[in-house]
Amino acid sequence: MLLGSILVLAGLLLLYYGAEYLVTGSSHLALSFGVRPLIVGLTVVAFATSMPELMVSLFAAYRGSSSMAAGNIIGSNIANIGLILGVAALITPVLVARSTLVREVPIMVAASLGLYLVALDGELAFGNGLVLFFCLLIFLVYCLVNARQPSLPQDGDVEKAISEASGQRGRNVVLVLIGMAGLSLGAELMVRGAVMVATLLGVSELVIGLSIVALGTSLPELAASVMSAWKGEMDISVGNVIGSNIFNVLFVLGICPMIRTITIEPRVINVDFPIMLAFCGLLIGLLTMMPPRLVLDRKRGVVLLGAYLLFVVSLFL
Repeated sequence: MLLGSILVLAGLLLLYYGAEYLVTGSSHLALSFGVRPLIVGLTVVAFATSMPELMVSLFAAYRGSSSMAAGNIIGSNIANIGLILGVAALITPVLVARSTLVREVPIMVAASLGLYLVALDGELAFGNGLVLFFCLLIFLVYCLVNARQPSLPQDGDVEKAISEASGQRGRNVVLVLIGMAGLSLGAELMVRGAVMVATLLGVSELVIGLSIVALGTSLPELAASVMSAWKGEMDISVGNVIGSNIFNVLFVLGICPMIRTITIEPRVINVDFPIMLAFCGLLIGLLTMMPPRLVLDRKRGVVLLGAYLLFVVSLFL
């Protein structure tokens, strides 16, 4: 038990700091090329903060722990909406652009629903992963086209930040490489430790994946979104959550089945997938059904956070 707990904590630390280096390096690299903040959040930051989920699910799938691999992604997507946006809204009201609600949020819902449909037969095989990964490429093309659209005029602070980032590209590349190494090692340690703890406690790998592992791999998203909200960079904060959920489904569960088939337990299909879709619906409802619309204020943050805590508690009852 002690060894397993130490491995989980060590893995969490490596995942957190590895993701921090990766987020910092990759976001500054994107900034140096003048990419719009929302696109940075949807792609670069979302990709970087999804790396822990990829590494953990990849190692779990390779070791034959399919339940942990699938549970990690579903639990992480639920945490992204309930925990991360909930905490961000408690810190400061999070404004969501109408264009984001009309375009990017439906893509997140479609990706989640698509995953649910391809998993109904109880497994994610090579062909399923290939389809999901192809959908990711379409999403990236969409982001690339959208990034080229005219944006609002940049002020002096933005131009200065871009200039500073352009002069530190070499440093940021090193940060990205260090971050990737930390994520790889952290994922291996965390999966080993989580499996040991689950075995000793008699808790299923699925529950561990949905709760502890999912929460651990969501720490980078939490840090990135909270810091972005604190600094008033709402586009990055919201874009990070939406983009991370899309990457988790299309990228992580696109690659993992192409390496090894992932078995989906009946509980995941009957309970956890619907809960993940329900959180998507809750987010849309909070943004559209009561004034002020397109704002996640503190009251809505409490609702999201309360729903997430209820989900976590229900796992252990």
